[in-house]
Amino acid sequence: MAMCGAASRRGAEEIISAGRVTVNGEKICEQGVKVEIGADTVKLDGKVIKPSGKMFYIMLNKPVGYVTTVKDQFERPTVIDLVGPEINERIFPVGRLDYETEGLLLLTNDGDFTYKVTHPKHNIEKTYIAVLKGGITIKGLAQLRSGVKLDDGFMTSPAKVEMLDAENGHTTIKITIHEGKNRQVRRMFEAVGSKVKELQRVSIGTVELGNLPLGRWRHLTSHEINYLKNL
Repeated sequence: MAMCGAASRRGAEEIISAGRVTVNGEKICEQGVKVEIGADTVKLDGKVIKPSGKMFYIMLNKPVGYVTTVKDQFERPTVIDLVGPEINERIFPVGRLDYETEGLLLLTNDGDFTYKVTHPKHNIEKTYIAVLKGGITIKGLAQLRSGVKLDDGFMTSPAKVEMLDAENGHTTIKITIHEGKNRQVRRMFEAVGSKVKELQRVSIGTVELGNLPLGRWRHLTSHEINYLKNL
């Protein structure tokens, strides 16, 4: 399923467990069923899926107000809406950025690539620029650098934190983490008594957003693809 661009490897497991996949007309709910490409017919929700002829690796500068899904149940605009008709394969986001966060988001139809980039064992660093409403204490910065306990009890790993600016009632912080909990950066600042007003992801590992305009996308370079595939 990952080879077909139907879902990430982790997402495919959930889809199979939900009974949405058939092989040669038989519903499959267990993992690890082997199929022969070209001989077996695999369907997802009644539609035949086949390995993609071409792999796409895309960087998008996601604006605020777009959800990081292929389709939204509330009919809100999705990041897929920003890609346009040039990509004629089904692609999906690599990880997530929340509705109110902008910046670097990867999209692909390569499930193995998604697994490499998002799996926690690879500890890939993600860097954000956070604009805080008000300031942050020296103690708060120290807590972020040593790890903080989130509202659900999860203890974060130490973050790299650098203060960039402080003026007009706002403080700008550069923060680098390697985990990917839901709304993690916002929750980390909340844990030390600060509130994020604006948040932008600017890099994933050594792959940087650079000067890509907001709402626009580009293909990853071969160097970027090889780097992310060989984490």
